[in-house]
Amino acid sequence: MQSQVVVLGSINVDLVIRSEKLPRPGETVLGGEFYQASGGKGANQAVAAARTSAAPVAFIAAVGADELGRATLKNLRQENLDLRAVRMLDGHATGVALIAVDQHGQNQISVASGANAALTPDDVAAVDDAIFAGAKVFLACLESPLETVVAGLQRAKQFGLITILNPAPANVAIKDRTILELVDLLTPNESEAESLTGWDATHDLEDGIVACDQLRQLGAKAVVLTRGASGCMLRDERREVSFFPATEVTAVDATAAGDCFNGALASSLATGQDLRAAVRFASTAAGLSVTRRGAIPSLPTRHEVDEFLQR
Repeated sequence: MQSQVVVLGSINVDLVIRSEKLPRPGETVLGGEFYQASGGKGANQAVAAARTSAAPVAFIAAVGADELGRATLKNLRQENLDLRAVRMLDGHATGVALIAVDQHGQNQISVASGANAALTPDDVAAVDDAIFAGAKVFLACLESPLETVVAGLQRAKQFGLITILNPAPANVAIKDRTILELVDLLTPNESEAESLTGWDATHDLEDGIVACDQLRQLGAKAVVLTRGASGCMLRDERREVSFFPATEVTAVDATAAGDCFNGALASSLATGQDLRAAVRFASTAAGLSVTRRGAIPSLPTRHEVDEFLQR
């Protein structure tokens, strides 16, 4: 079956310690629980899209030719993913993320990019045209080199796909109009929006609207500002503002909530849902993800999201 969503992004192995609190600089926190899982923003988003899609999701990424890379690909093959465009690179380590999670589900993350940093525009150019030609939505984040992300956006636009850019981690270089004009939907969280615009949207909704407008003025057609437990805000092409409350759940681990949101958003748009319905679906999926530990292990299926929405 032809993929309806194409995701370009990172693959990491997550090494996670869950403890009572997050350490301050120079502090050691004892008594944590350790576990290892597949992750990386790109992989999280691809699996989130795949679990909420009927069709396979095409994934463009890279891992190292090492044991972690082989194990990660084995795990990803169990998902609804087309992995033909995932490269295994000699001389590069698979990406690794060190993640600390506290009792409230908040986290700190440090990443060694490894093979993710070696994914090039040439790798994007080598992807079979058929993968783009049959798709409807393209999704990327910023854990891959920016020039590679731009190459992906350009190919997606050539084939008429809806383009979603999750500007995480924040990179002010994307404020170049030639980049954001390739983006149909930009999906920053509050801290990323502040890094890109200087406006703190944490406490003031009006500042959030101003931040969204600045990003639209730089070229993005629409902006979804995700606000954690406060839900999210959509500033669309008509400059209309819509607010979506967060799903009422008990948070256990927020590690992949933003990635879940973006993957579910892409899959929903690929089915022909309008933007507001897709944002509502994505917000619900993200809410369900924080009730479970880990990144990829936390991501819900379409059945689970639909069932929750029908309550």
